[in-house]
Amino acid sequence: MNAVETHALTKRFRKVEAVSDLDMRIEAGSIYALMGPNGAGKTTLIKMLMNLVSPTAGRAVILGIAASTLRGRQLESIGYVSENQKLPDWMTVGQFLRYWRPFYPSWDGALEEHLTERFALPLNRKLKNLSRGMRMKASLASALAFRPKLLVLDEPLSGLDPLVRDDLIEALLEQAVHSTVLISSHDLAEIDTFATHVGFMDDGRLRFSGPISEVRRRFRRVEVSADASLPVPSETPGKWLHFSIDGPRASWVETEWDESASAQSAIDAFGNVSITSSPLTLREVFLTLAKKRGSSSNSEVAN
Repeated sequence: MNAVETHALTKRFRKVEAVSDLDMRIEAGSIYALMGPNGAGKTTLIKMLMNLVSPTAGRAVILGIAASTLRGRQLESIGYVSENQKLPDWMTVGQFLRYWRPFYPSWDGALEEHLTERFALPLNRKLKNLSRGMRMKASLASALAFRPKLLVLDEPLSGLDPLVRDDLIEALLEQAVHSTVLISSHDLAEIDTFATHVGFMDDGRLRFSGPISEVRRRFRRVEVSADASLPVPSETPGKWLHFSIDGPRASWVETEWDESASAQSAIDAFGNVSITSSPLTLREVFLTLAKKRGSSSNSEVAN
């Protein structure tokens, strides 16, 4: 079962197509990390999923419900936190949490108390007097206290110091055991430690999407070496990115690694060579694709 589905989802702002013909599937129970450079369309996509922005074309389905109909009771199972979310600054933390309780029949008072203690939230302090990290903790506490089936987090870690990020991630993993989580973030090193699935958006399109284990399998750094200078190939396979050659050594990032086929491609290009490969981190995958975007914006990595 999928917690989130989109079908040819598109959003245009005048002449700008922020999200283009996007098909996405997020499995229930997964922690899905949405990657992509600034301006890729991640926030616009999330706003359409939350029915904060209407699509120009296509549709989205959230927990079996059309996203365009989400309101009232249909939001009782969905938690949403955004870095740009406006908070009622005149409220204290305690008032903020009390305000949200009646909207969610599944609100767990014991869990709320645990989260306020876990985050060391000052209940009598006004939101406007909190640091950025504490404001994010208050928002996350309000989104976790009713045990949502789907938790959507738009850049929740942006600009936070490492200790606060670690605290938020630990609490998220503790409390979201029975939730599906969609998180967009540039803190790729952190996401790499807990995401189960990952998608990469660029220029409004979803370039790839799948289990993080598949990303680790597909993207490999490859190095070949020989006893003498390697011949310079007239062209290289499209799945070889950032190819470089220096005398008896050559290296590249391969986007469709297959031990047997990839080794044969290297042999076909260079003859008898020694071949080694190593997996990339999410950050390295992101940088690889971002650099590819700059050199060839119209090309794609196949899903």
